Amino acid sequence: MRIIFWGTPEYSIASLDIFIKSKHEVIGVVSQPDKKRSRGNKLISSPVKSFAEQESIKIYTPAKIRDNIHFINELKSLSCDLFIVIAYGKILPKEILEIPKFGCWNAHASLLPRWRGAAPIQWSLIKGDEFTGVGIMKMNEGLDTGDLLLEEKIKIDNVDNLNTLSEKLSILSAKLFLNATSLLEENINKNTNSQLTKQNTLGREITYARMIEKSDFRVDWNNEAIKISQKIKGLYPRANTTFRGKNLKILKIKVLSSDEIKNKKDLFTSNYSRPGIILAVIENEGIIISTKTDPIILLEAKLEGKNISSKKQLIQQLKPSVGEYLSDQVLDSFLENPQVKAKRIKK
Repeated sequence: MRIIFWGTPEYSIASLDIFIKSKHEVIGVVSQPDKKRSRGNKLISSPVKSFAEQESIKIYTPAKIRDNIHFINELKSLSCDLFIVIAYGKILPKEILEIPKFGCWNAHASLLPRWRGAAPIQWSLIKGDEFTGVGIMKMNEGLDTGDLLLEEKIKIDNVDNLNTLSEKLSILSAKLFLNATSLLEENINKNTNSQLTKQNTLGREITYARMIEKSDFRVDWNNEAIKISQKIKGLYPRANTTFRGKNLKILKIKVLSSDEIKNKKDLFTSNYSRPGIILAVIENEGIIISTKTDPIILLEAKLEGKNISSKKQLIQQLKPSVGEYLSDQVLDSFLENPQVKAKRIKK
């Protein structure tokens, strides 16, 4: 089949690569325009565009696609069988959806209709979903409302974060999409219709994965420990707090279990019970911080202007004091005790 591939981020590359290596012909790639992505304001190509350039595939980067007559006529002239869309970044209008002979198909990284929208992987982690997956969907004018051709479900592991889960789903998307294309081809050759499943027959809740906003990245220590952990995993590596007026990216934490809390209870400073307080500093292990519920131990972080550090190195870098508050402001209780020293407890 003659295919035009639509995609923008690193996530899409596994699918583009598998189609390039398949029996199908990728005759063009559509990606988002170059953007200023560095401190020097240099225009940087999207990962998909850079990959397509290496493969010598014709690339299109229209600033807009709706009512873009020149671009639409160009697409029509290519006599394309399929449009394959993975994380392109814009909703395709009807005038484009109708161009390919056998339709536009999308690989969506959720178990639809749960997490329709822009950030399904992030929200599945933030909300603590046990499972996620990939669905191959025939596109229509709605927001991820099309009928499903194939779907595969996977378990979200406890250690998964945005990076690891995205990698798994990227590979799964590529595999499923190639299988779906073969299935479409078989049905076309047999002159039969593909067996599609309407989302409203699946008995699942409809939820929407809105775009992640800047304010979402701030860790709210007044939240429950498990929800803080889910946010850090879902927004990895950009969840952050403030420490002594500097941005501190929180990369890895552990929620202390009941047994761990019991064993370490004598290490905590009982004077500081509000969320976001440094309760103890345990050398070779990490920094214990209070939350609305259970304490967490900070295992890995990146302080503004510094490299990523963990455990002992992180403690040496931050030089934290028991009673300090991780936020944009300092608690009155800490101001009243400015000479509080960090507890150094060697394991």
